[in-house]
Amino acid sequence: MRAPVGLRRRTPDDLPALVALVAAQQPLTAYPLRWPLPFPVEDFLVRPTERAAWIAELDDVVIGHVAVATPGEDLRPVLDDVVGRGTALVVSVLVVAHDHAGRGVGGLLLDHAVAWIREQGRVPALDVVPTHDRAVGLYRSRGWREVGRLHPEWLPDGRPDLLVMVLGGAGPGV
Repeated sequence: MRAPVGLRRRTPDDLPALVALVAAQQPLTAYPLRWPLPFPVEDFLVRPTERAAWIAELDDVVIGHVAVATPGEDLRPVLDDVVGRGTALVVSVLVVAHDHAGRGVGGLLLDHAVAWIREQGRVPALDVVPTHDRAVGLYRSRGWREVGRLHPEWLPDGRPDLLVMVLGGAGPGV
């Protein structure tokens, strides 16, 4: 019998395994959208706006990652208009090893990040490329709703705008 998937805070020692995980799953998922990245993968995983990050592991092998961050400059105005200024925290860099996709690891990581955001008294938010069907389906099945769209400068021309989603009601104090 396999051990259950464990969650714990990400440490600097996890970065090599996470870099390998991101690189291995990217050709199959197109996440991150730009590949190769124009900067180190470590900078994709660990961002200046990050507030917390966790990994999922099974039998001492890293199989997933999620972080929570403050909204970036492009996302902040959309979220401030919808949920109130400074109210949202963003789920980011949710990635699961491709051989574990569809087994609930992404949902486990997402639920953990959402619970942490709510413990901070904040509203869970995220942005997602709409062509990432599996991710969009996961979010919608868990009650996330679209509240806007945006086209940040890093998103190539011809790509559809990112969906901005929140979990909860429509106004401040959600």
